[in-house]
Amino acid sequence: MNHFRSVTIAAVALSLLGSLLSPVAADERHRDERHRDERQRYERHFDSAPRREHGYVLDRRYHHDRYYPPRGYVVDAPPRGYHIVRHGGVPYYYYGGIWYRPSGPRFVVVIPPIGVMVPVLPPFYTTIWVGGAPYYYADGTYYAWRAQDNGYAVVAPPAESDVTTLPPDQEQQLYIYPKKGQSEEQQADDRYECHRWAVTQTGFDPTQPPTTGSPSQYAAERADYQRAMKACLDARGYSVR
Repeated sequence: MNHFRSVTIAAVALSLLGSLLSPVAADERHRDERHRDERQRYERHFDSAPRREHGYVLDRRYHHDRYYPPRGYVVDAPPRGYHIVRHGGVPYYYYGGIWYRPSGPRFVVVIPPIGVMVPVLPPFYTTIWVGGAPYYYADGTYYAWRAQDNGYAVVAPPAESDVTTLPPDQEQQLYIYPKKGQSEEQQADDRYECHRWAVTQTGFDPTQPPTTGSPSQYAAERADYQRAMKACLDARGYSVR
């Protein structure tokens, strides 16, 4: 009888514990589902197929090969998750390398002004070198790192004769998604710190022009660097692929 009572009490205790934990588990499940939904929406926004259907234009410069809306393209609202940047008293809405400016009750795609700063690069960009310095290109816009501002500045297009590029098969970028809702400022800090750590671990710095004469050696060094970046960003709560 005592054994039966003990088993019953244990069962009730486990049931109560489960009822207490289930809201926590449900919250975690909902958070994971929300992150998955946000990531899928983010990936769909940058998928080529819907862009072709909506009249987007393929940017082939430097083998960038991504679709973007043409200048003057009008939307009811910029994509959710945009970053507002003010320049000359005018608000610009920045998302995924695309720049929007208010136009009445709607928003129009524009060329960003030279000198405007952003905390993070677009999710897809192509690295080029101008006079030995790295520039980052996406959708007709050039960015350069400004350490004093801890961000990237929109810079004037360089002369084509001054640009050095890599073969497209060596210019693969990491896709980084913040699983914990990190702010853009936090993403910039984490990415920079992981970059410095990866350079220390591998001796390879993708922001510098290649010094090796062997494409295969460069590709191997870049792969080691990207593995180090992925490990660092994974540990900081990012999904990297």
